[in-house]
Amino acid sequence: MHISAIICEYNPFHTGHAYHIAQTRALGATHVVAIMSGNFVQRGEPALLNKWARARAALAGGADLVIELPLSWACASADRFAYGGVFLANALGCVQTLSFGSECGDISLLTQIAQAVISPQAQPLIQQGLALGLPFAAARQRAVAQLIGQKRASTLGRANDILGVEYLKALRQLGSSITPIALPRAGAGHDAAPQGQYASASWLRQRLLAQPADFKSTLPYLPQDTIRILQEEYASGRAPACLSRLERGVLLRLRAMLPQDFLLLPDVGEGLENRICAAVRQACSLPDAIDKIKTKRYTHARIRRIILGAVLGLDRRRLELPPPYLRVLGCNLRGREILRKARTTASLPVVMHPKDILSRYSPSTPEYEHFALESLASDFYHLTTPKVFPCGLDRTVNPVILKT
Repeated sequence: MHISAIICEYNPFHTGHAYHIAQTRALGATHVVAIMSGNFVQRGEPALLNKWARARAALAGGADLVIELPLSWACASADRFAYGGVFLANALGCVQTLSFGSECGDISLLTQIAQAVISPQAQPLIQQGLALGLPFAAARQRAVAQLIGQKRASTLGRANDILGVEYLKALRQLGSSITPIALPRAGAGHDAAPQGQYASASWLRQRLLAQPADFKSTLPYLPQDTIRILQEEYASGRAPACLSRLERGVLLRLRAMLPQDFLLLPDVGEGLENRICAAVRQACSLPDAIDKIKTKRYTHARIRRIILGAVLGLDRRRLELPPPYLRVLGCNLRGREILRKARTTASLPVVMHPKDILSRYSPSTPEYEHFALESLASDFYHLTTPKVFPCGLDRTVNPVILKT
């Protein structure tokens, strides 16, 4: 048994994702575990489809086991997103390889960049860039260029290569024995128009949100099972999820907060709390508020993550705690083989059903608090869908179990 992990969002699952899984198997993986974001993703937005529908699509597309990447890691900067995913892969105790897509596809180059980023010389250089008013990503790229040259550092200008570097950093930080594999990304780049038979997830989302009843433009880039699941979720009112449906309620929540309240949130400091507070009181829409807060240093994605954290009460104290368990969102027969192996290798409890958490932990424990936050996030998510759903789905919906 050779188990490979893929850290992902699958928002939505498309032909490029299926190709990645197939290539991972071609390199020797007999079993594939997808560590997938829950109902909210790294851009600070609700996923197009809920986590159970996306788990179904992942299993249909070649994954064997889907583990949830919890909210405070899924809706976070690249370093935290990567660390959370690698932490869970490592916690399974039986994963041999970590497979990820990369624009350069050069694990040696990515390793060299990761070593430069974590070197003692890097931090002072990054601080110099920040002092010049550069965003963190640009300041870091500038620092790496000073250490190993501009040509190598330019790799940090590409989204998947950035994540690859963060995966390598996390593996080193955890002292993990998992071997990283960088697969060249096929077709369309991040946020780019389709190329050949592949389209980026962001391009697909734009069309699936703009024309929810018309799948024609996206059909060539989605597996048949994804199309079927999308049609089912749209027909039931469970998709597409969009934060704009709660825009006024979100603004109300933000306007009720004081600067000191914003300071409790992840990624807020250096006066940003005052800028947010002023902006939400002047803005007449959520996009307007985000535009008023944005500067060259603070990206739209970072601001959206802060806003989501404010709505859900995601304070920075949670960042000090690692994921407390491995929650299964779905599996097939090979996935159950992974789970049987994990019984003897996993360093965290494996949770198959919500009742396992509710019966195992008391409300005062970190595990229960973690689950309560996920439940709240799920309740909020199901207000962003076309049809409003009642509270408590995260406490009652069981994982997707396939018999094949």
